[in-house]
Amino acid sequence: RFSVAAAEELQEKGWDAVSLEGGYIAWLMDVMSAPEEQDKAADVEKSLRKKFKKSIWSKFTKAINTYELVKPGDKIAVCISGGKDSMLMAKCFQELKLHNKFDFEVKFVVMDPGYSPENRKVIEDNAKSLHIPITIFETDIFDSVYHVENSPCYLCARMRRGYLYKFAQELGCNKVALGHHLDDAVETFYMNLWREGRIGCFSPVTQLDRRGLTLIRPMLLATEHEVRCAVKEEDFPIVKSRCPADGVTVREQTKDFVRERCRTDHAFRQKTLHALQESGIDGWRPVHTGRTSNPSPKEGMHHADAEL
Repeated sequence: RFSVAAAEELQEKGWDAVSLEGGYIAWLMDVMSAPEEQDKAADVEKSLRKKFKKSIWSKFTKAINTYELVKPGDKIAVCISGGKDSMLMAKCFQELKLHNKFDFEVKFVVMDPGYSPENRKVIEDNAKSLHIPITIFETDIFDSVYHVENSPCYLCARMRRGYLYKFAQELGCNKVALGHHLDDAVETFYMNLWREGRIGCFSPVTQLDRRGLTLIRPMLLATEHEVRCAVKEEDFPIVKSRCPADGVTVREQTKDFVRERCRTDHAFRQKTLHALQESGIDGWRPVHTGRTSNPSPKEGMHHADAEL
């Protein structure tokens, strides 16, 4: 009765706090009844520090350092969709907060655009097993765009952004973290080139001046293959998209093109990354321009790229 308020206050500060009737004995019984959940989170955290240090953790921190994505006093809304990229990003942020030298705050946010009860439960259970304290807010986006014939993807994406930015502001956040990886950037670059005849792509950091928010994408230096390997190794239950266009979009066609190019040119992604960093697109020029932060096209080519 007396510890509910204290637990909620600690949760707001990022602690893993609970209030259980029965006190310490009840807590002990709860821990003993769910050993797999305790081990799951610990195993993932250990893997980030060791097994996936080079492919995931080092690239996550390199993006943050290269583009100064996290600064003292930031309050960051870390967006979790239920997919592999965002869930892994959330664990990276927990690890960063544990070891970082300055203070910043994170809020793990899940937008429910109209998930089925089964999909929503997967997200909730997965977050619980990984010790990620999520805050869920509901929308009716799927119902709103389901019968739209012209540009439903554009409308869906626009509505998602609007709801997300508004909720982040309500939480008092000044930054929003999205889980896009390198393949997302490469595909977007070529989609803009082919469909619109322009050089353009989302950036590691984007200022939304009208809303007083900054978008950051700290997973941008990791490839989809590297993310998928880490998620598969740790057996993350992933939510399958309910979108009726999933798998048949222009992005899927572009993904096939990138995959085919990488079979004959193993450095194709890294060459495109280098082109983006030299393109003059806002947000892509590294803040720290040392050798390690701005590789030549042949540098940074990983075995994971070769496998694709």
